[in-house]
Order: sequence, then C-alpha cells, then structure tokens
Amino acid sequence: MILAPNLPDDPTMRQLLQLLHEELGFPERKTISLNTSINFDLNCNGADAQHLIESLEDQFAIDFVDYDSYRYFQPEGYDVFLKRKAKGRGDKEPLTIAMLYRAIKARRWDTRELEGL
Repeated sequence: MILAPNLPDDPTMRQLLQLLHEELGFPERKTISLNTSINFDLNCNGADAQHLIESLEDQFAIDFVDYDSYRYFQPEGYDVFLKRKAKGRGDKEPLTIAMLYRAIKARRWDTRELEGL
C-alpha cells in the first residue's frame, strides 16, 4: 500500500485506514488517497459494504441519518424487487475515503454535504 502525501496524518485517519485495511485490504501497488473510492477502487459491495458501514458506525459513532447504501453499493445476489431500478438508484456514486473521514469528524452522514451537492 502506498499512501498519498495529501492524507491527513492524525489519529482519526490512521484509525480509518486501519479499519479499511482490515475490512477490505489495500492493493499493494495502488496509491491510497482521499479520492480513493471504496466502491470502485477497492471493489467493496454487497455484504462487505454492509459490514463496513456497521463497523464505521460502531467504531466511530457516526449517525448515518440520510445514508442510502443503494446510492453507492450494488446489493449482493439477485433481488427481484431491484429488477427494475428504483428512480435515482441506477448509476452508483463514488464513496471516497475523504467522505468517510469528513463523516467521522462530523459524527454524522450528510449526503449533500459529503458529496458537495
């Protein structure tokens, strides 16, 4: 794992990176930066994504007030109810390390703020 120089060097970031490494692993030759996408770059989806979010909630006490997993992650397996894509849930948005870091600092998930909408 190669860490980008722009990553904050504080206990929160170190704890976040440790959790991500334990839960998902990091590719050996990929540079990990604030823009690294959990879902696209690290291929986290389905049950792994659900477990990761639960771990973040437990470890950092984040209030996932308006978090929508379908916005970022593909569900695991086949779900007949998702056969037809729900409005606004077709294309997935990147969920980045920067977004997780800011949510940890704020202790809450605010989609509009974290995505810069």
